[in-house]
Amino acid sequence: MMKRALLTAATFTCMAMPAGAASVSKTYSYFPIGGTTLEQIEAELSRRGPHVSRSNSRHPGATQMQFTTKIAYAQGKGFCEVADAKTTLTAKVILPRWSRPAKADKDVRLVWDTLAADIKRHEESHLVIAKNYARELEQALMAMGRQKNCEVAAETAKAVTEKVLTRHKEAQAEFDRIEGKNFESRLTRLLKYRLQRIQAGRIPG
Repeated sequence: MMKRALLTAATFTCMAMPAGAASVSKTYSYFPIGGTTLEQIEAELSRRGPHVSRSNSRHPGATQMQFTTKIAYAQGKGFCEVADAKTTLTAKVILPRWSRPAKADKDVRLVWDTLAADIKRHEESHLVIAKNYARELEQALMAMGRQKNCEVAAETAKAVTEKVLTRHKEAQAEFDRIEGKNFESRLTRLLKYRLQRIQAGRIPG
């Protein structure tokens, strides 16, 4: 199962800020693997793949994510409310890069291309989930309503943030569970589709 490291952080500020939807800052990094057979490639992934937090094993890919939320408060007579909330998702996607030795069989190259594309799709799907929850977090903070004072508002915002990020973590775990369960059937389907495209001359063989 493709896993991902999940790092969450929330910062709170009373600085005035412009309104805006959740933004994403994304970077990619790659780790090299060798091997000429599928067995060797699998061993390389297990040996060189990134660690995932709370796990001693390595994985074919990973996505490290950090949520940073900045909140502007508006204080009035006897109340304080959230005037603006902006969440930034900073993500680092870690993917394998195969050296593609010339002596590797054509079938091995086909399986690798299919697998590598699926690993990338899987990790980027984690980003889609995270962005949706970043947007949900902003909306939940804006919907808090008036609080007694800004200290209470900050505590309420912290509780709201923890609740949304807990749901986010659960959603990511559920996505991994479903993906892992359907991995073999999905890979078989993708291989069949890629073969059809090769035979049709739409992608190089």
